[in-house]
Amino acid sequence: MKEKFTYIGTVSTVKIEENRIIAFHKKESPVYSFRVLSDGYLGVHYQEGEMADEEGYARARQNLELKRPYKFSLETGQRHRDKTEKMFTDKQLLELAKEALEQIHLKYPDFTLNGCFEQQQTYYRQENDRGMDYSSKDCSIRAYFNFKHRESRELCDGGFGFGERNFELQKLYDMADNYLGHFESRQELPDEIIVQTQYYGLLGKLQESLDAEKLCLGTSLLSGRIGEKVFSEDFHLAHDVSDEECWHNNFFDGEGVTLQNDKLAYIEKGVVLRGYADKKTADKYGVEPTGSAWRSFSDIPDNGNVSFRIGRSDKTVKELLGGRLSVVPVRYSGGGFNDKGEYVMPVQLAYLCDGEKFLGRLPELTLVSNMFDMFGKDFIGVGSDNPVFNDKQILVRMRLGKSNNTN
Repeated sequence: MKEKFTYIGTVSTVKIEENRIIAFHKKESPVYSFRVLSDGYLGVHYQEGEMADEEGYARARQNLELKRPYKFSLETGQRHRDKTEKMFTDKQLLELAKEALEQIHLKYPDFTLNGCFEQQQTYYRQENDRGMDYSSKDCSIRAYFNFKHRESRELCDGGFGFGERNFELQKLYDMADNYLGHFESRQELPDEIIVQTQYYGLLGKLQESLDAEKLCLGTSLLSGRIGEKVFSEDFHLAHDVSDEECWHNNFFDGEGVTLQNDKLAYIEKGVVLRGYADKKTADKYGVEPTGSAWRSFSDIPDNGNVSFRIGRSDKTVKELLGGRLSVVPVRYSGGGFNDKGEYVMPVQLAYLCDGEKFLGRLPELTLVSNMFDMFGKDFIGVGSDNPVFNDKQILVRMRLGKSNNTN
């Protein structure tokens, strides 16, 4: 049996340094992975640049000598998804960056801006001789600015930006007003520390803990707790590659497995339902396969391809706050989770926020929590709207700490 995976990524970038456009570059990267399955072994050939299928499969067949065991059948099915909404020409991208830079620098001349405008186009296709033919296309614009106030002694005070399929400059201007317009206003920390942030960076230890192999070996923080209510009643976690939530990700995994409605729940109402497993992990430990195989271009698939999303509340961020104020970390480094699930976030720049707009800059602080508290008793919710970051964000209580060491 034969299978071919194609990835073509095209990235156009306008680079900005010290309030000036200094460069434009464009890169297209076609990559192919040819696979031959025979007698329980998988031969793989990784190819950068064009290659005829006949030669690619011949090289993959030669690599069967490496004896990579793979006893599972290839998948079937056909589906093609194109989420492209708008595609800018190189000239349009340059004009967009020029207009944005001029407008923001004119309004906020006390700040030095560095960053980029970037358009990313992706095309994925997986096809085999059993009739499978899946493809996925996407295109988005991302704009990002680091900023430094003229009186600051820091190399960088903070940053802001966002990505969209149909980019709107006004959203970037509104973001600049929020971040730059309130930088010189000083505020004090509220008595109750409610952190408002994008949640992706908070999911690392939880994702690690839901690895089915770690769960079975007893090395996960959630080992022995499948079926148990561990987190908040309002906490829901799912692998989600639906049209709405999926950015430049496939609806099929590295083994060509798809999920019903492109979603699979892992935690519902705080109850841990399952861990994630590719075919190999599922077979080894006798657990359910969850369509979570990483695609390796030059080897057999491996476990860990999950796109976790926390279920949203039907309330906005401001409604979840209920009149309280939040702390929004903007620049933070040097922290993270340790092996026990304890979390430290040293914050160099944060803003006080009413849930929609910044009120001013806060003093430096260190935030502490742990995986079980932040998604348990201290979990407030993920808002139904996208203020501040133009993206989904979590509200969670944290404590003030003193140590920057997570070990």
